[in-house]
Amino acid sequence: MEQISSRQPEAAPSADLRPDVPHPARMYDYYLGGKDNFPADREAAERALSANPEFRSTARANRGFLQRAVRHVAEQGIDQFLDIGTGIPTAGNTHEIAQQVDPQARVVYVDNDPIVLTHARALMAGMGRGRTDVLQADLRDPAGILAAAQVKELLDFDRPVALVLAAVLHFIPEEDEPYGIVRELLAALAPGSYLILSHGTADFIPAEIRDRVTGVYTKATAPLVGRSREAVRQFFDGLEPLEPGVVTVPLWRPEGEPAAGSERVSMYGGVARKG
Repeated sequence: MEQISSRQPEAAPSADLRPDVPHPARMYDYYLGGKDNFPADREAAERALSANPEFRSTARANRGFLQRAVRHVAEQGIDQFLDIGTGIPTAGNTHEIAQQVDPQARVVYVDNDPIVLTHARALMAGMGRGRTDVLQADLRDPAGILAAAQVKELLDFDRPVALVLAAVLHFIPEEDEPYGIVRELLAALAPGSYLILSHGTADFIPAEIRDRVTGVYTKATAPLVGRSREAVRQFFDGLEPLEPGVVTVPLWRPEGEPAAGSERVSMYGGVARKG
């Protein structure tokens, strides 16, 4: 069985490691109980949690959604995954779930934080993990991602690919054209491909709390833009949505009885197929 490619990015974008500036990926790691974060990340995350204590449970609910969605599309025969904005690796990553279904599944992870790439390479360096690679790049440069050597070498765009955008698009403000980014990425994928997407929302958060939370992220390396259910649904325009459509993440094909309040978790998710 193949192991991770040892190739390094040919031209990594400028993304200096700034431990003094909170980074959303490292804050998310803190919400999940990880230790791959700096004091600035922990302080910012605690401020966000003081404004909205549900951030931690939302992050965990999103993780569960990602795992269920990846498992589902892998069971439909998808054996290629492009996971952008992957965040710091933790238990139940995309490649682990996909390769439980198909040990030969191929995964490319993309993130713009150097610490994410360092941990991803260390985690996936062992034998018996199929073909997996990591790329340092920014979601706001979809053409660069699609043209990257790691992506072109590992993924065959003449066959279906699952595009994973989990909890990342809410860091892309309108001026960076998030819908255009998704359309450009999807345009490169063959019919039969899937989009797995989750996105934060302020639909269930009072305005005062929303403003406090967004204020925390304003001081981080990326702002936080909560979008409505309808705005999130628009990312799936032109695709064939899988039931139950765009719902809060605990309600997307739960494996058991959803917990009370699941319909008000501040993260929407959905999966759709490209016809």
